[in-house]
Parts: sequence; structure tokens; C-alpha cells
Amino acid sequence: MSAIRVAIVEDHALVRAGLRTSLEAAGMDVVAEASDGIAAVDAIARAKPDVAVVDLGLPGKDGIALTRELKTIADPPRVVILTMHEMDEEVLAALSAGADAYCVKSSDPAVVIDAIRAVAAGGAYFDPRVAHVVLRRLSGSASRPEASPLTARETEILKLVADGVGNAEIALQLHIGLGTVKGHVADILEKLSASDRAQAAVTAYRRGLIP
Repeated sequence: MSAIRVAIVEDHALVRAGLRTSLEAAGMDVVAEASDGIAAVDAIARAKPDVAVVDLGLPGKDGIALTRELKTIADPPRVVILTMHEMDEEVLAALSAGADAYCVKSSDPAVVIDAIRAVAAGGAYFDPRVAHVVLRRLSGSASRPEASPLTARETEILKLVADGVGNAEIALQLHIGLGTVKGHVADILEKLSASDRAQAAVTAYRRGLIP
């Protein structure tokens, strides 16, 4: 199986370098880089990556405008928006522009890697902290709650997972062991037939199991 070809569009050199290191360590091939939205168009058209990771706050042409333009070129890449913000209007603007994934920069690098893999395979991915915004957009209204298969403790943990809180921090907040948290997360994934934490959060929002 060939490596996923990725372009990184990010104006901060250190962030760009860190992304490259993380993606290459995950077996991906970084084929293009750009520090502004204008240069990115030509760089991506030449390199023809499978996925473009695009910072929202770019100089010259912001990430929303760039995404919209990339979606008009021949053989367009899938687009992962990367931003420091979790505001509803920005998430919805990214969706409207044609973004395939939306990740918050403060999330673990594994979230971005998961997003790239998901969109390269033809899917979509949204950071658990913005999943509720996506679901409201897709459904047009909040889901009616259904009987939950989760215990009260599992629901409590799932709410934290949906907020992007890692296992170690959950253990600290709830004053329980890390192994206990991992066991609860495994049970949550099994009960919701979810393959990962993000899918569990989206499933829970869709079924009205968490607000």
C-alpha cells in the first residue's frame, strides 16, 4: 500500500516542521509545503497530494478561501482544516467550503494523523470537540435522547472524551486510575460499536446520549 501523499499549508515554520516530523513518522509522504494561501495553490497543483492539511488563519488567502479554491482544481485533494479555534461559525464555514476534516491544533498529533487517514480513505473526520457542531448542521436539530447503554460513569467519561480530554487527564479529574479509565473507554467503544474515541463521540451526539 502506497504512502499517503500530504501537503502542509501553515504559516508558522515551527508548527510546519513539527507536522512534517509527525506525519513522516506515521509513514506519510509530505510532498509539498507552503506558508501562505496564495503560494499553496500552485504548490498543491504541482505536487498533487492526496490530502492537504490547511491552517485556517493563513496570510494572503485564508484557509476557507483556499479550501474553496482547491476544490475547483483538477483532481482536488481532500482537505483537513487545522485551527486553534472551536467556534461554530468557523466549523460551518469550513464545511461549506468543502473541507473533509476539521482538527483543533491543541489536540494530540494522533488526531491529525487519524483525520488524514480517514479522509484519504474517502471518509470525513471532525475533532470530538467540534463534532456536535457538525451534527447540528447535518441534522438541523438536536437528536432526541434514547435509552443509553452506558453507565453513569461511562457517560461522564464520554463527555470528557468528546471535549478532547486525554485518558491521563480524565483519571486526574475523576480521581480514578489510568487503567480504570482505559477500561471504561474500551467498554464505551464496544457498547457504541465505535472504532475510536472520535467515532464514539459522534455516535453519542447523534443518538442524544450526551448533550
